[in-house]
Amino acid sequence: MPIVHWGRTRTEMSNSPPFRGRIPVQLKHRWSVGHNYLAGITAGDWLRLLRENHFAVDPVYWHRAGFITLASMMNSVYRWREERLFDEAVSAVAVPPPLFVIGHWRTGTTHLHNLLAQDRNQFAFANTYQVVNPHTFLGTEEVNARRFAWLVPPKRPMDNVAMSFQAPQEDEFAPCLMSLRSLYLGISFARREEDYARYLTFRGASREDLEAWKAALVWFLKKLTFKYHRPLVLKSPPHTARIRLLLEMFPGARFVHIHRNPYTVFQSFRHYFDTAMWHTYLQRPDVAGIDDRIIRRYNVLYDAFFAERSLIPRGHYHEVCFEQLERDPIGEMQTLYETLNLAGFATFRPTLQRYVDSLAGYRKNEFSELEPVDRATIGHAWRRSFDEWHYPV
Repeated sequence: MPIVHWGRTRTEMSNSPPFRGRIPVQLKHRWSVGHNYLAGITAGDWLRLLRENHFAVDPVYWHRAGFITLASMMNSVYRWREERLFDEAVSAVAVPPPLFVIGHWRTGTTHLHNLLAQDRNQFAFANTYQVVNPHTFLGTEEVNARRFAWLVPPKRPMDNVAMSFQAPQEDEFAPCLMSLRSLYLGISFARREEDYARYLTFRGASREDLEAWKAALVWFLKKLTFKYHRPLVLKSPPHTARIRLLLEMFPGARFVHIHRNPYTVFQSFRHYFDTAMWHTYLQRPDVAGIDDRIIRRYNVLYDAFFAERSLIPRGHYHEVCFEQLERDPIGEMQTLYETLNLAGFATFRPTLQRYVDSLAGYRKNEFSELEPVDRATIGHAWRRSFDEWHYPV
């Protein structure tokens, strides 16, 4: 099924607590396509997810739950057919060591992933249709991606990045739907956000939870490898906190980490909560505590990253500064290829240049100046990142 969200309703707007006056006004609900990844879940998993959340979907979101329920039934039929047709062949596939694009949300991971994904002679990638239909994409993508293309908005709800079923997408959604172990479930079921948060690093998760997530990720990557027969370039911000796990699963993996001015990251992530997040909720969020949660999650992610970064073998890790990538994308990508010993940049360069030229009219979000108290709080809480990457506090 396509990934579908409903716009916010008049009822939801009237009952939502104010989020510093930044929530955009929408006066009617509407169909759109965006970030309700649960449209790709199967019926048994959807029932299990509802059960573990005590079927507590807030009334204003019942229409979303109803749509997911209908979609899950169709997904179950498609899954049965796909497993019958492809499981034996997929199980025999070996996954070459991937290239992982990592970094906190809103640091430019999507931009970097899109740049690398242009090298289709060398890499394959997970697209939007595949990550939200991980059980069924081998048998349904060719038809459904065309049939439902009209539902996809041209741009993402939180920025002006182009969006389509074929666009590169973060792989976290796939093991989330296949294993029901992901911190993203805490967005939909906000009252259990802290419980689902343990799946960011898996340090507080059980062995059963960890093995279920690992099996789901490996199976998804096997399916992609079966389809494309090329190494994968993958992007997922949560992977930034899972370097040890990923190295255990894929010993030859390469990693490219992108960083950005922490003040900008905070503002952009706050904007993300004002926009894209609203299309995903099944329970009312605690909007009053969003700033604190952004700060806390950033620290959890980077505490794990700094503790595990040294595990990556020499020549398998590269760091990119977002601001420098903006100024000189071709030069920064050439350095990336040289550092990671990736072949074929000279052949790839004309394709990359054409893609960079196509972005000439892109306009970034603009944010007002942070309040002094916010700047002081962020500067203190994220001081290691400011110092590590030489951003002024």
